[in-house]
Amino acid sequence: MTSLTDKTALIIIDVQDGLDDPRLGKRNNPDAESNIARLLAAWRTTGRPIYHVQHMSTTPNSPLRPDQPGNAIKRIVAPQVDEPVIQKTVNNAFIGTDLEDRLREEDIQSVVIVGLTTNHCVSTTARMAGDLGFTTFVVDDATATHDCSGYDGAHYPAETVHAISLASLHGEFATILKTDQLLDKG
Repeated sequence: MTSLTDKTALIIIDVQDGLDDPRLGKRNNPDAESNIARLLAAWRTTGRPIYHVQHMSTTPNSPLRPDQPGNAIKRIVAPQVDEPVIQKTVNNAFIGTDLEDRLREEDIQSVVIVGLTTNHCVSTTARMAGDLGFTTFVVDDATATHDCSGYDGAHYPAETVHAISLASLHGEFATILKTDQLLDKG
């Protein structure tokens, strides 16, 4: 990766209070939000484009439903007044939203994707960004997920799910980096 440009957008996905719900199981990477905050501060300092994505669940009993307190974006990465919040109802931040139109209107060439959860909304959005032709980066230590159960009842720890999710993106849909590596780029 070369230096970041003013056409590199930061996309912060679903960093919402409800994703701390204990029903979701054990989570990896407890420093994800602080790393996202570091990236957000860097983007604000340089004036690069920032897009916040908020999941508006339609699933009954979801902590991310609009009428639930868990729908709120976490304070540590809360958007400023001039930063757009794109609301979605599915995993992919491009589906049913104007995200692609906004990126194209601003002539964005590359995107940095961070947020929750690695194997759901981060992965589907990164895959789509890559398929749409954006140079895509996902930040390992600025993403996180929860333990999962397989179709056969097998248990997979969050760290394993996270690592495999990133491995399946790297080199095909995105480049995976750490926060410090990305900040060193500019």
